Amino acid sequence: METLNFVLAASLKPDDYVGFTFFIGAMAMAAATVFFFIERSRVEGKWKTSMLVSGLITFIAAVHYYYMRDYWIETGTSPTALRYIDWTLTVPLMCVEFYLILRAFGAGIGLMWKMIFYSVFMLVTGYLGETIYRESSAIWGFISTLGYAGIFYEVWFGSAKKLSQSSNDPILQKAFNTLAWFIFVGWAIYPIGYMAIETDGLLSGVLSIQAMDLIYNIGDAVNKIGFGLVIYSLAIQKTNQNAKASAA
Repeated sequence: METLNFVLAASLKPDDYVGFTFFIGAMAMAAATVFFFIERSRVEGKWKTSMLVSGLITFIAAVHYYYMRDYWIETGTSPTALRYIDWTLTVPLMCVEFYLILRAFGAGIGLMWKMIFYSVFMLVTGYLGETIYRESSAIWGFISTLGYAGIFYEVWFGSAKKLSQSSNDPILQKAFNTLAWFIFVGWAIYPIGYMAIETDGLLSGVLSIQAMDLIYNIGDAVNKIGFGLVIYSLAIQKTNQNAKASAA
């Protein structure tokens, strides 16, 4: 295995920027996982689960990026199936984070399952359109967008947003709003990429497959690690706040 990895690394061309980001993404996700798991000991009980989920998200991504980088170097083609396997595991976990930070303010288990359903629906239908039913990818892309719209509505206007506002907790509200912007801005690269790869998509031909892989790699690292850092900041602030209140 070490010999294979050496050969793969040695075959990485100096101008293969997509390959660079696969290697960087794998290491960045792995480093973030170590950080989240170690820092988990610094937060109080109810925040440990949130930190654990953040670490699991980056751990799953690190493993998949390890295989995706090898796939890219060997074939020079986009590892679509591996990406969707990664997203199908990590995106629902990112949605679970909303439930975890809001459950102290009345979030029910229904919110979590609703968010998970939206995310899985979005990814499964997106995969079908990008791989099996390419001839009707635009239709499947529209269906997939309904799942994204459900997540977007919940965090910007729905029950999750209302729970955040009713908490009267400026620390939580700031963190929640930051995560909501990740959903709006950070996740926007995925439907854009989908429209670019569609044979009859709105952005067909505008971006090359290589360009989209580059954007996906950078976006994945920013979204997943950034998402976890927001949760970490919230957990540390709330832990310190409670410690000061107990000492007073």
